[in-house]
Amino acid sequence: MLYELIAVVRPGSLVEVREIAKTAGIIVLNSGGVVRGITNWGNFLLPKRTHKHLATNSSGHYFVMRFDSSGPTQERVRQTLGLDPRMIKFSVVKLGGTLDAIKDISGKVEWNRSDRYDDYDEYQS
Repeated sequence: MLYELIAVVRPGSLVEVREIAKTAGIIVLNSGGVVRGITNWGNFLLPKRTHKHLATNSSGHYFVMRFDSSGPTQERVRQTLGLDPRMIKFSVVKLGGTLDAIKDISGKVEWNRSDRYDDYDEYQS
């Protein structure tokens, strides 16, 4: 099955982001899965302040990892990330379970900023 992990790591150190992505990738690979791609989205403000591991965060470093694995492997990734104090938030979404559903999905996930504020001037008037 194809899964997509969207993770938010505390800001400040790109090394921490790499270590977390590497750890998640190693779990998938050691269980016989395949990592299709990891995309670094960079630092963004969070929708609201988040309290996690005795810290308050208003921004975070986002990355996305797409991987093929079994359900128990995906659960192991979730458990590992949930215990890491450097993590702010994460979500794992199943993108598909059949070959026809996932054959054309690439590993890279682009962040599309072009359409976010296209009509901003219209709303100002």
